[in-house]
Amino acid sequence: MRWRVRAGYFVAVVYWILAAPTPRLILWGGVIAAVGLLVRAVASGHLRKYEDLATTGPYGRTRNPLYFGSAFLAAGFIVAGHSWWAGLAVVVYFTVFYTAVMRNEENDLRARYGAAFDAYASRVPLFFPRLATRVAKESAAGIQPSKEFSWAQYRRNREYKALVGTLAALGIVWLRMWLRMRFGY
Repeated sequence: MRWRVRAGYFVAVVYWILAAPTPRLILWGGVIAAVGLLVRAVASGHLRKYEDLATTGPYGRTRNPLYFGSAFLAAGFIVAGHSWWAGLAVVVYFTVFYTAVMRNEENDLRARYGAAFDAYASRVPLFFPRLATRVAKESAAGIQPSKEFSWAQYRRNREYKALVGTLAALGIVWLRMWLRMRFGY
């Protein structure tokens, strides 16, 4: 997993070189990315890392809402980039690294929370969210109802960095578009 960040920089450069963005597609990509930021923000406001097993809010629908939100961010950049090859690079990166990251985190959570995690994992899908809720069954199984979203927790998890990073990255995509229009590359 130590290669995730290094590979991410490489994929970002490849994406930027291959991208052929247009104002319309940057706008649509930004809208899709905003959905991802919203999902990540809500998840982050429920996550108390290393304090307890997150099972409420979006964690009651998917075990990985942060990564599900990141998938929307990636999809937004794929749309904004307007390049099959750039999009393929992003999809391959996301699939390879995030599958491994989720597997590693599952192992860590299983080691930390044991049977409680196994019970949770048996009810909640790994990645794609469950749309219907099973509140009665979960209450009977000892899972508490959703905790309230916490802005303090959002800040503690430093999720605002995802917003800042997304805005900066969209600015870089806009710069790519401008360079293509102005200088032809």
